[in-house]
Amino acid sequence: MTKTRRLINSLLALVLGILLLAGVSEAAGKASGNPKDLLNAGDRCRDALYQSSKKMKYRHNWLRCIDRYRDLAGDYPKSDQAAWAIYKAALMYSKLYRYSGLEEDLDDAVELFKRVVNDYPDHRLADDAQFKIGEIYRNEKKDLTQAYVEFLKVDIKFPSGDMRPRARSQLDELGTILSRQDSRHKVKEALSKATGLAKVENIRHWSTPNYTRVVIDLERPVKYSSNLLKADPRNKKPRRLYMDLKESYVSSDIESSIPIRDGLLQRARAAQYSEDAVRVVLDINSIDGYKVFHLYDPYRIVVDVRGADSKGEKTAEKVAKAETRRPRKGIKKAAKPDQSVSLAKQLGLNVRRIVIDPGHGGKDPGCYHKGGIKEKNIVLKLAKVLAKKVEQRLHCEAVLTRTKDVFMPLEKRTAFANVQKADLFISLHINAHKQANVYGLETYFLNIATDERAVMVAARENATSEKNLSDLQAILNDLMLNTKISESSRLAHEVQRGIIANTRKRYKSVKDLGVKQAPFYVLIGAEMPAILVETGFITNRTERNRLLSNQYLNSIADGIVSGIEDYVDD
Repeated sequence: MTKTRRLINSLLALVLGILLLAGVSEAAGKASGNPKDLLNAGDRCRDALYQSSKKMKYRHNWLRCIDRYRDLAGDYPKSDQAAWAIYKAALMYSKLYRYSGLEEDLDDAVELFKRVVNDYPDHRLADDAQFKIGEIYRNEKKDLTQAYVEFLKVDIKFPSGDMRPRARSQLDELGTILSRQDSRHKVKEALSKATGLAKVENIRHWSTPNYTRVVIDLERPVKYSSNLLKADPRNKKPRRLYMDLKESYVSSDIESSIPIRDGLLQRARAAQYSEDAVRVVLDINSIDGYKVFHLYDPYRIVVDVRGADSKGEKTAEKVAKAETRRPRKGIKKAAKPDQSVSLAKQLGLNVRRIVIDPGHGGKDPGCYHKGGIKEKNIVLKLAKVLAKKVEQRLHCEAVLTRTKDVFMPLEKRTAFANVQKADLFISLHINAHKQANVYGLETYFLNIATDERAVMVAARENATSEKNLSDLQAILNDLMLNTKISESSRLAHEVQRGIIANTRKRYKSVKDLGVKQAPFYVLIGAEMPAILVETGFITNRTERNRLLSNQYLNSIADGIVSGIEDYVDD
């Protein structure tokens, strides 16, 4: 028994000794595992691998050395050796690719080089790593455009780095190659990717002899400025209106020079004014006024120019200064129309052509409800009914901005009305609210929003955010100097009164939400009295059912026509 105990005690002592020795050994190993030693150990592993062609044939040998470098970087990420370890691991992956042929090895190399650039931007290896990325895209991936991007980053991010001259040499070579391939636009797009510039995607225009709207579509919002230059006969240059777009570049997808020749403008042209700015120039024949503003979602810059005899130019209405305070809570109605002498009375004009605008369309359904009930379809049907009644009762020409289910940008709708030389512009819409018990009819005209409800409606109809709408209100005062505000107010009140009177003849619980004002994109730039009619709430069961009935649409149309009739008679 004693012998057994002695044996057990001896075994326990032996095991304990082994464990203690292992702990001491591990502690000693950790003590000697400083970043320098670990980096040297990784280097020895790599050198031994490179000296054996046999070992290099097996992937696990490569990964064992790479893992040593990775472990060092993971354990001592803030050390100088960490950057070296990641860089050397990336070099090993790029060399491994020559044996494996696996694209993932190249991707891993690029990912590790990017870690050096992003995590250690001030390290001496950062510009080397960025240059290596360019070499991989040029030599292995054969993506010359992306290679141009990566070499350009060396030039931009590391202007004092020793790799900059080599990067510039690569840029010159690649620029020549891409130009030969008729791929200059790829160089511009590469510049955008490298510097974060916004792309000028398109230039559109609509024209008449007295009015032109030019729209510049951009990839995202940019800062811009505009200026009007006098004619320069000595250099045979006409008057020019130009916009400088900051932090942007011209895509080759758009024409650099677009002929217009409408009597006001000769052409629009866009060019890369500097490395980070685009200049859009409108060559002028003869204009008397212009205004520049921007819209959101998608971002675009709108330029409206007018001739000297543009309708109503001489009697442009002045607008009070825009309120800078926040819109009040609740709902504020415009209590009564502007009682000043109407423009029609001053000029002895009449209403001959009315443009009717069915809101939304195509990819933009507007408000919708389950079961395929969409605003765009209902307002198109209403617009066609209204057009017939306008022609039959008022003997006016009715023109629709769209006659089928197609998408039409908001800025094109007003331009369409101006090009058509319309006397009135009526935009038809359907409302919505998160509370199903909210209902009623309301009519809007263009002005600064005075209550939060109007802001919400305008944001929804503009398909933009309330924040962007606030930005629009800041510049709206200038935009409305040539807009028929009081005339639009008068028309809105007459139409709202006509709709309420007609619908109440046949329907109970018709709620009059009144006339309000808000900054609707679709009304900006209209050269005639313009209003937006919200014909009910699709989110309210009663009004939704009414909107789906022909009788109700006829009643709404009759009310609008009665309102127009009273407006004309006045």
